[in-house]
Amino acid sequence: MKFKCSQQSLSKALNIVSKAVTARTTIPILKGILLNVTKDGKLVLSASDLDLSIEKTIKDVEVEEEGSVVVLAKLFTDIIRKLPSEDILIELSENKNVLIKTATSEFNILGLSPDEFPKIGEIEEEEKLVFGKDIFKEMIRKSAFSASIDDSKGIIVGVLIELEENCTNMVALDGFRMAVIREEMKNEEMKKIVISAKILNEISKILSDIESEEDINLLLGKNKAILNLENIKIVIRLLEGEFIKYKDILPTEQKCKVIVNKALLYESMERASLLSREGKNNLIRFKVDGNLLTITSRSEEGNVKEEILVIQDGSDVEIGFNSKYVMDVLKAIDDEDIVLEMVSSVKPCVIKPTEGNSFEYLVLPVRIS
Repeated sequence: MKFKCSQQSLSKALNIVSKAVTARTTIPILKGILLNVTKDGKLVLSASDLDLSIEKTIKDVEVEEEGSVVVLAKLFTDIIRKLPSEDILIELSENKNVLIKTATSEFNILGLSPDEFPKIGEIEEEEKLVFGKDIFKEMIRKSAFSASIDDSKGIIVGVLIELEENCTNMVALDGFRMAVIREEMKNEEMKKIVISAKILNEISKILSDIESEEDINLLLGKNKAILNLENIKIVIRLLEGEFIKYKDILPTEQKCKVIVNKALLYESMERASLLSREGKNNLIRFKVDGNLLTITSRSEEGNVKEEILVIQDGSDVEIGFNSKYVMDVLKAIDDEDIVLEMVSSVKPCVIKPTEGNSFEYLVLPVRIS
């Protein structure tokens, strides 16, 4: 194997495929990146942690000799990143040493045999989804933070992607809050898949690094999905099991409906949370009395009161929240005004847009004395 490639192209590609490399593995080959050079001037970089596999193709590589080798991901990436922005010569010797050379620098590092590297593979396609890049990224941003980060919680570490006839939904929950994000979209068949929130967040970072505005193709198989975009192939292992019947959780009644400016609410909560240490659950109290929303919190250091004018419909209510859960939701919303729907101090609060149903967040209350 012997080829030349620009430092910038190689560094960008390594940033992308490195997202599938895990340091927490007992399988040494998974700490590496596979470099595969073909006669037709292509360099394919691959990485996998068995749940997430990423393949990035660089075209127009100057190939003298085809071949493949696995290099340790962290070391190889660090070397390439620190080299000057010029062409790099990479050559594999017979004893599996990898030469990395520029006009002024020369490294020799140990390579590994590619024979044990996992095959990224294909799937028998059952359904193809086409997303606008920004839409897909926004749906992840608005939902994935609500998934559980506790691996022992099973399927709720994932995000449900639900295909309905005229709509695609992303749903995530962790037992304290739930996000339901809806995007109008025609689907040929009804289907549900669950993808790890951690993997979706890595995909979102990759999408941010890509300049292309072309649509994303998501191919769904039985236990895998493949995402294709701009010379990048991402293979995702789907989570197994049945997702919680989230529609049964959404409240059907409301006794107090409040329309409030989102920015004002967030800023008031941010100030109130500075003193929200009561019971160590970041407790903030909401009191709706007519068209006034009063937010209070207290700690050993003191207390705070914030007042916001709102439009209220229904009865007054007093309810407590973990401030982090509400503020996470507010950060994800772009709308100027939002609707809070409440029933009592022990029933969940639902946060919705003032028009339409593009999102629905549910936050469980904290019991207040």
